[in-house]
Amino acid sequence: MPYIKHEDKKRFITILDTLQQTVNSGGISNGDLNYLMTCLAKMYLSKHGESYNTLSDVVKAFECAKLEFYRRKVAPYEDRKIKENGDVWGIEPFEPSKG
Repeated sequence: MPYIKHEDKKRFITILDTLQQTVNSGGISNGDLNYLMTCLAKMYLSKHGESYNTLSDVVKAFECAKLEFYRRKVAPYEDRKIKENGDVWGIEPFEPSKG
């Protein structure tokens, strides 16, 4: 989970401020986001060595970050859209017309 102690977060303030300025000044694409995440994973592997354990660490970090992002941002968004547009799970299965 992304919940580290406040004093540990201080190490990343300058880096995150620089990233925020980049996002604010011109934005980043989904490819840029993927690139940044991949570079961070490569740095982690470079520091800790390439082994099953470190490869697994990277996969776990991505997967847990994905799940937490889904839980905190995507699921509430989907819930709002269900209220706006109706719930597809509350209707009978689709049956194509014959003809």
